Amino acid sequence: MSSLAVFVGMDYHQDGVQVCVLDQKGRQMVNAVRGNCWQQIAETVPEGVRVFATIEACCGAADLAEELIGKAGWSVDLAHPGYVARIKQSPDKTDYSDARLLADLERVGYLPKVWLAPEPIRELRRLVRYRQQLANRKRGVKLRVRALLRDQRVKSPAETKPWRKDWLSWLRACEELGEASRWILDKHLAELDTVQGELRQVEKRLRTQTADDPVVQKLLEQEGVGLITAVTLRAEIGRFDRFRTGKQLARFCSVSPRNASSGNRQADAGMIRAGSPELRRVLIETANRLKWQSDVWSAFSERLKDRGKQRCVITAAVANRWIRGLFHQMKHLAV
Repeated sequence: MSSLAVFVGMDYHQDGVQVCVLDQKGRQMVNAVRGNCWQQIAETVPEGVRVFATIEACCGAADLAEELIGKAGWSVDLAHPGYVARIKQSPDKTDYSDARLLADLERVGYLPKVWLAPEPIRELRRLVRYRQQLANRKRGVKLRVRALLRDQRVKSPAETKPWRKDWLSWLRACEELGEASRWILDKHLAELDTVQGELRQVEKRLRTQTADDPVVQKLLEQEGVGLITAVTLRAEIGRFDRFRTGKQLARFCSVSPRNASSGNRQADAGMIRAGSPELRRVLIETANRLKWQSDVWSAFSERLKDRGKQRCVITAAVANRWIRGLFHQMKHLAV
């Protein structure tokens, strides 16, 4: 293999990619637009050299990176767009300068990298996020139904709880609504039935798609973990062994406190908010279940409560400790 190396930065767009090529001393060899096609991008680099490339993580970038790795034989890293923007520290933005910056960060070894998930994990992510879109849609319909009842000053029977079968039966037979409101309510209920059917279908597909996944099956053995929690952890985390410690994993999951210390002042500034909101949500829900189902976590919660900690802080602490412990159980499953 040639000892010569070049460093490539790519600013990705759907119709074209700005490609900048630097030599080992940082001299610019090429900085031009190429088609969104791995062959056209590969032709930008001279033959017989080693290529170390980077592209910002965005929609479609992972597929292009995988093509360049598998078909062109390049070494490609995904860059964290937020950190790259902070490094640039410039109010001006052009594709030309962005590609140059990415190539230079790759050259000097200061690139903020993002894990390039394999295609099966990316497919699972799409499925998990589609299910979450349906769940959000379902919640929105329910909120609109409750708002309509409040607007019409209709009170549900005290002996029923909202959204159970008896409550839905009362709602469908309710005669206290105006003609237009009744028609709108029927539309909302029909949409709710449709969304619930689609949720059942996507959950069935999730169960089928992960039936042979050892990581998901191991997660399902954990106390307080169901199908949605297991597949969300698998989709968002991918491989547990890519983290060095459980603490690092907890920070990735956004269930660690953010340090805001300076000089003699030592303080926390709430929870880290840079990770996946969906991943954090399922961990908080798991922590709430564990506080009631597990004697160990219930005792841990009581100790924190006796120390004067708020309920939200206790729940976050349970989530933090639980995911750190889970790391040591899962890190040997390198799949």
